[in-house]
Amino acid sequence: MYVVTGVTGHTGSVAAETLLNAKVPVRVVVRDEAKGAQWKARGAEVAVASFDDPASMTRALSGATGAYVLLPPPGWGQTGLAANRAELTEKLLTALRDAAPAHTVFLSSVGAQHADKTGPIKTLHPIENALRASGKRVTFLRAAFFMENWGGSLAGALDSGALYYGIVADKKFAQVATKDIGLVAAKALLEPHASGVRVIELAGPEDLSLEDTVATISKLSGKSVKAVTVPTAAVAASLEGMGASKELAGWYAEMMDGINADHVAFEGKDAQFVRGSTTLETVLRAMITK
Repeated sequence: MYVVTGVTGHTGSVAAETLLNAKVPVRVVVRDEAKGAQWKARGAEVAVASFDDPASMTRALSGATGAYVLLPPPGWGQTGLAANRAELTEKLLTALRDAAPAHTVFLSSVGAQHADKTGPIKTLHPIENALRASGKRVTFLRAAFFMENWGGSLAGALDSGALYYGIVADKKFAQVATKDIGLVAAKALLEPHASGVRVIELAGPEDLSLEDTVATISKLSGKSVKAVTVPTAAVAASLEGMGASKELAGWYAEMMDGINADHVAFEGKDAQFVRGSTTLETVLRAMITK
């Protein structure tokens, strides 16, 4: 039995669909039973559970040959983030310890090898450390910057003719489509390693800059859009103005500083490096023509 969390999101849904297409038994985990109806119709078992309730998550993960697990993202205006992330981390680790799936694929991030100066990514570092210390078979799927993240900036960029961001305009950095994350997660589950820890670093077909991104937006929209790098402090202030908590806005600014400084970057070493096949143009086209 393969267990998949996050099926109401982009990566989990692709992972679950890929596993079902491979004709293996699948159990999807949802917070609301109604959201599992479409998966049940496709032949998946449905478990209702939440990371806030380790007992329910333990039941959902029990008996798994492999499990795809991710830490739910924080709310946009949520405060007390550090304490909240620490609490959720402990509950997740409790469920994984008690359920003891034979193999866990954990959605991590580029830069998660570092304990600090990575913004929200730093909340994944303690999970990696704990899973590594457990001695269990685990895969850390360290994904690059999500291409879908540009969706929140598209309307403003098209209206103003400029994409304002805190990353140096001509700096190329790894970006990946969430579809490819789901595909690679499913493949990792179906092709487990023998034991211990495996690290997969996942990027898109090519590294791209802010300038590359706006060139693609301009091409697809027919509108001229330019890349404008702004100080990360200004980014944080702007995010707060859009309703983000001060802490979350600061984390995002810190992440951008980390990308600019090559701190939020792949570790390399013994990691397996994989490039997905979905292009930024494909992802942006779906957003612009929606």
